[in-house]
Amino acid sequence: MNALSTVPVSPFLDRGHGPYRILRLFQSAAVRAFDATLIDPATAQQVRLTAILRAASSSAFFREHQLRADLSLAELREALPVRTHAELSSWLDRVEAGELDVLTGGKVVHLVETSGTTGRPKRLPVNAAWSASCNVAQRLWMLGLLRDDEALAGGKALSIVSPAEHARSKGGLPIGSNTGRIFLDQPWWTRRRAAVPYVVCTIADPEIRAYTLLRHAVGKDIRSWTTANPSTILMYARHLTGWWEALRQDAADGTLCCGPAAALPSADRRRLSNGLQRVRLGDDPHPAAVWPLRRINCWTGGAAGFFLEKLPAALGAPVPVREVGIHASEGTFAFSVDDGDPVAWLGGHVLEFRDESGSVCFAWEVQVGVEYELIVTTEAGLWRYAMGDIVRVTGWLGRAPRLVFVRKAGSFLNATGEKVTENHVIAAAGRAFSGSAAFCAAIEWSDPPRVVVAVEGAVSGDFDRELSIENLEYASKRETGRLAPANAARVPAGTFARWRARRIADGAPEAQLKDPVILDHERWAALVQG
Repeated sequence: MNALSTVPVSPFLDRGHGPYRILRLFQSAAVRAFDATLIDPATAQQVRLTAILRAASSSAFFREHQLRADLSLAELREALPVRTHAELSSWLDRVEAGELDVLTGGKVVHLVETSGTTGRPKRLPVNAAWSASCNVAQRLWMLGLLRDDEALAGGKALSIVSPAEHARSKGGLPIGSNTGRIFLDQPWWTRRRAAVPYVVCTIADPEIRAYTLLRHAVGKDIRSWTTANPSTILMYARHLTGWWEALRQDAADGTLCCGPAAALPSADRRRLSNGLQRVRLGDDPHPAAVWPLRRINCWTGGAAGFFLEKLPAALGAPVPVREVGIHASEGTFAFSVDDGDPVAWLGGHVLEFRDESGSVCFAWEVQVGVEYELIVTTEAGLWRYAMGDIVRVTGWLGRAPRLVFVRKAGSFLNATGEKVTENHVIAAAGRAFSGSAAFCAAIEWSDPPRVVVAVEGAVSGDFDRELSIENLEYASKRETGRLAPANAARVPAGTFARWRARRIADGAPEAQLKDPVILDHERWAALVQG
């Protein structure tokens, strides 16, 4: 066994400053559950599996696969294969249509769209048990924040979220963002600390939404700023500078009339102006000068490192960053209990880890330094579901592994969460580069980053527009300014032939060698430069 065999010290001791001790008292059951996962993760995961199976016993999936409520973790592997979203889609379609007792028992109350939504959105079910598992992790993450900084008990918290509902399914279920759902599902005392009313996050126009959010936020005692992607914080920092004079005027007048807000219909302006007060702003538009920021909470893994390096300059001061953890529309799989790497949440969903050879193991069997794809079984009816998220094991807290997100499985262009696949690039290039001999895409890490494409042949269309059609998340990031327009670079005839020749000379099998569609920027630049 690789995990530590010693009994761990809880990260949530019953001593500390007053606000922490009070919150810990209210969360004592959650703390005990988490501590149990550090001591005996196998038992904790078996308890979760049994609860999931019992809740699903009335479902069509349970009956069709002849499951039993007393299955062991090992027997679950024998009973069910690992499935991708595509392989589970027929079941998910039935849930979306409003059919009851499909993947699990009980009522599905919501459908959340994956952050990688493309032409046909992936919509995943939410039920009360799944939500409760995620909420426990969220409350423990907040407990750790407060333990480390008593000042976070006061002031306001700024969270950037998307609407919890923007549509309804054929079966009448609300469809929307998981960030908005989480925000609305928080306890009242947490929502009271929100610096910006939730209604602001539902504004459709991205510029008006961003300006209105900042107008509500300026002048408030904001001590923490939470959003998934650090690129979002950089975008808002640029907006603060660009709209500063308009914001100063609106703040001085107690209005919402300047900048992009000038385009608001009068009825919307009255509704969105509720609670605004007169505020005198200074001359420095940097976020750290506008607010007494003590903590930034966001992703730090994968491509986030590029943006994190830019945060101190954009904020106007170094502000400590806390990893929010490994969360997705599918669930919560790890969260931070300190300033170290997130710890696997083994008191929530059932987690398995698949290495590059295809072998699958449980959390207490993983190896430090090895990368794995997450396989999850959840209360909402995802059964041995292949996430496509690659994580690396970096250490242990007790016998629970610490994890960092590395990348999505397969070839993606993913600077800000857009997850552009090879198929998206091929489809867009097919329309924009008709007659081209070859093409290859990469991320150029500019500020903001952009997709760059090397094209051998004619450029006959707008690749940026075509890629926006193929990938709705890419279109959203372009619309909000988190990505700059894609740039197509013509390369001389024979560039890709020379690349193939070099690869073959290096030992690549010619019969299996394909022209690259997606490369990292270093290899893309080497290809372009010949």
